[in-house]
Formats: sequence, C-alpha cells, structure tokens
Amino acid sequence: MSTLSDLITERGEASDLDIEWLHLLIGDWQLLADLAFTDTVLWAPTREGGFVAVAHARPSSAATLFYRDIVGHDIRGDWEPLVREAYETAEIVDSSAPAWFEEVPTRLRAIPVRRREGQSGSAVSAPFAVITTHSNLSSSRTPSRQELVFNDCGRELFLMIASGDFPDMSAPTGPRRGAPRASDGLIRLDVDGYVTFASPNALSAFNRLGFADELEGESLAEVTTSVLGGSLTVDESLPVVVTGRAPWRTDVEARGVTLTLRAIPLRHHGARTGAIVLVRDVSDLRHQEQELITKDATIREIHHRVKNNLQTVASLLRVQARRAKSEEAQEALGQAMRRVAAIAVVHDTLAGGLTQAVDFDDVFERVMMLVAEVASMNNATVRPEKTGRFGVLPSEYATPLALALTELITNAVEHGLAGRDGSVTIEAERTAEMLSVIVRDNGTGLPEGKVGAGLGTQIVRTLIQGELGGTIDWHTMVGSGTEVTIEIPLRWLQGTHTTPVAIVAG
Repeated sequence: MSTLSDLITERGEASDLDIEWLHLLIGDWQLLADLAFTDTVLWAPTREGGFVAVAHARPSSAATLFYRDIVGHDIRGDWEPLVREAYETAEIVDSSAPAWFEEVPTRLRAIPVRRREGQSGSAVSAPFAVITTHSNLSSSRTPSRQELVFNDCGRELFLMIASGDFPDMSAPTGPRRGAPRASDGLIRLDVDGYVTFASPNALSAFNRLGFADELEGESLAEVTTSVLGGSLTVDESLPVVVTGRAPWRTDVEARGVTLTLRAIPLRHHGARTGAIVLVRDVSDLRHQEQELITKDATIREIHHRVKNNLQTVASLLRVQARRAKSEEAQEALGQAMRRVAAIAVVHDTLAGGLTQAVDFDDVFERVMMLVAEVASMNNATVRPEKTGRFGVLPSEYATPLALALTELITNAVEHGLAGRDGSVTIEAERTAEMLSVIVRDNGTGLPEGKVGAGLGTQIVRTLIQGELGGTIDWHTMVGSGTEVTIEIPLRWLQGTHTTPVAIVAG
C-alpha cells in the first residue's frame, strides 16, 4: 500500500506544510473513527481535478462499512459533489438523503481540513483535503450516554479540524507505545477542569489508582493530587494535563498502578471550551519496560566485564611476550595479544550502547591502530587509509569480522610489507544489498595461488567460512601487493536487522 506522502506526491498538489499537517492528523486517525463510530476517509485533491483516498480508519467501536481497502482509489461519483462543496466552501457538509453503499443506507459527512498559518496562528489556510465520515443508518437504536458523549467529542474535534485548530502543532511527538485510546477510558472536562463525564473504563482505572468515589463533578486535578498522596516523583507536565490546558501526555503512578493520561484541549474559534482526557492503565507495559531496562543494563555490564577481562589477558600476553627469549615466542604471543585486543574492542563498543549491534566504523578505526603498533615493532612506517563506511553490524558478525580483518592487516604489515615502509588501504562501500570492503597493501605480494599455511590464515578461513558462511580468495594484484577477497552472502544475514555483507579484503 502506498503511503500518504507517496500518494499525494504522485497525484496531489499539497505543500510540504500541508503534508506535515496531514501526518499529524493521521496520528489521531483511529481516535476520530472511534469517537464518531464511523469509517473515516481522508481525501486529497488530485491534479486531474478529482479526489483520491489517502487514508482510511475503521472504527473499533462499531462495524465497518468498507471491507475492502479504498486507499489509493478515486472518489465515487455520488460522493464527489458533497466533498467538493466542503472543499470549496470550507464548511462541514452533511448529505441531505441517505448515501447508499453496497445496499446499505449511510449518512455521509464531509469535513474540510485546514491549518493555522503564520507565527501567531491567527490566519487559517484554505482547505487542502477533506475528511468523510460514513455512518450506517440500517441499525438504528437508542444510543447510550457514553455513545452520545463520544459522538459529541468527535463532533467537536471535526469542528476544530475545519477551523484549523486540530491537530495541535504544540503537542510533543514521540513513541506512541502505550498511548491511550478512546475505548481504554475517556474523561470529559469543562473549561475549569471539572469532570462532566467519565467512561466506565476511566473510572475503573482511577479506582485502581486509589480513588473510591465518582469522578463526575470532581476536579480531575484535585482527584489526581489526592491519589498521589504527596509523592515527590511527579511529572512536571501533570498539572496542565489533568486540567486539560495543554495537548500533552503524562504518567500517574500510585499503589503499584501506572496510568498514562493524554489531554486534548477543545477549542471553539481559538478559545478553550474544555478538554478530553484519555486514560489507559499501562502498569503491565511499564513493568515490562523496566524489566527490559534492567536486562539491558545487565547485558551491558557483562560486556563491560568481558572487555576488562580480555584487556587483562592481552596485558598478560604483552608482558609474557616481552619476557620471552626467542623471537618466535615473542611473535606468537604478540599475535595472540592483538587477537584478544580486537575482540575486546567489540565488547567495549557493546558495553556503551543500548543494542546488541555496533557501529563497525568505530570498531575498525580502533582496530587500525594495531597497524601502527605492528609497524613500529618492525621499525617501519605504514600509512593506513580508509574510505567509505561499514555501517552497523550485529555483534555476532562484528566480532569475527574484526578478528579476521585484524589478521589480514597484521599479515599485510608483517609479511606483505615485510618491515618496509608502505601503505595499507581499506575501501568500504555499503548499499542496501551489500557491504564491500577492499583492503590491499603495496608490498611484495604472494605467488599467485599460493596461500600461507600459518595460524593467521587458518583463523581467517575459520572465521569467514565457518562463522560467517562466506568465501575467501588470496591473490596478487597486477604490479605488486596482495589482495584477499571475502564474500558473505545475503542468506547468512536473514533474520537480523542488518543488510547483507560481502567483503573484499587484502
């Protein structure tokens, strides 16, 4: 399905500000459908002079009329006159006779979408979209008091949309996990913050918080203050939320229960007339979030301790290498030290992040420092150069990749350059399907098809072929130097949050 932005860009003529406003409106799309008990459709004008559906919400509070998706479809001929009238007059228009849809009589209402303009917000734009609501007239019954209040709240929000007062641009954006819905609990406030209606779910939520009486007729601010009982950990936005003065969200916690409250101020011609406060018990969600935070902190602490232990091992190997009497023992211990240090770099990066993925560019910059260390031990000057980006990799790929590249760079300095001054270049390029890396040296090169049988070569083969499921090929470049090609296919990264990796290293 095409997104709202795609549809408008492809067929409509709305400005960037209009599209931004529509995205904010779509954020409350389900709320509008639930309050009005209707299917709600957003229509954008097209360059051809018609209208195209760019968003649709089915009510969770009533049966839907549209069992098939209509987003991306042009408007029906019998609906267009009403929509065009609302678009051209900037007024809400109701159908004068039932509008039939698949043999079901419906009431059609068209609401123009406008937005506030200018820094002061005193001016209102011309309509740049139209909302239609489709009510089923075939199942008529006496509505309950809650349904009447919900409908009234929905009507006021649609009036605010037509006057450019909703959505509110001052409302903070952020994650919507746990955001309350109309069915979770709804409280209607008057202009002074007193409750004129509280749905059964909203009342039950406050009862669980510790309030035992009826909410209607009470000041929501005073009720909230009484259940908090002088708690010192109170969100600073709480006062303006419980009085309905600002379109914000906040949490209230007492007796082990956490409620999230969202206020929607109601306005008429810019003047505040009251507010809707949506209520949801998010105790389980907050408990789960706290467990995740605790587990994440534990995992990061484990990575930190592993890093410290690996650094201790590397230090011991370094000391042992200095005390070794033979050059062969010094070289073997030095290589082991660098391998352990490369793994420690990955754990150090994981210990500082919030996910089990690492920015491999940061890891590799630290790994490249080993080039200068190895070169200094050989009394040579090596210029490491890197271009491009590796991107973010999961830890299960970052560790073997860092270790393999450490081996390749070390081999390039120790054997390719063989103690001479030279350069090692690393070129990284990442696309949606592939990460390509070329590491090459300008040393003496290897005889074509001849690969060393040393421990380093065996380690690289095991890491690339065994752990990463890739292929590896050593070859000499034309002229001089060595290049090693490593490729890791797409299928080995499926099921992770990263793109496939292919590596060319030398």
